[in-house]
Amino acid sequence: MNEMHILNYLVLAGIVISAGCAATFKNSLSSVIALGGTGAFMSLEFILLQAPDVAIAEASVGAVLTTAIFIVAIFKTVDKEEEGK
Repeated sequence: MNEMHILNYLVLAGIVISAGCAATFKNSLSSVIALGGTGAFMSLEFILLQAPDVAIAEASVGAVLTTAIFIVAIFKTVDKEEEGK
């Protein structure tokens, strides 16, 4: 078993673990951050599979843009909930 196989398995384990964390965390912010980690691991996997164009798209949209939009949405809804109390 060469080094690339080991690295591939480690990245796949990171994808599964971070996706599982995103699904099980109770706090929305923690879940969104774990989802961003899943996107980052997927981007790394695409690089290992020699698909750099897909990796760039996943890193920019999946890991960064979507995470930022979710975080902004969480903070906007939290402020609205606190005003109602």
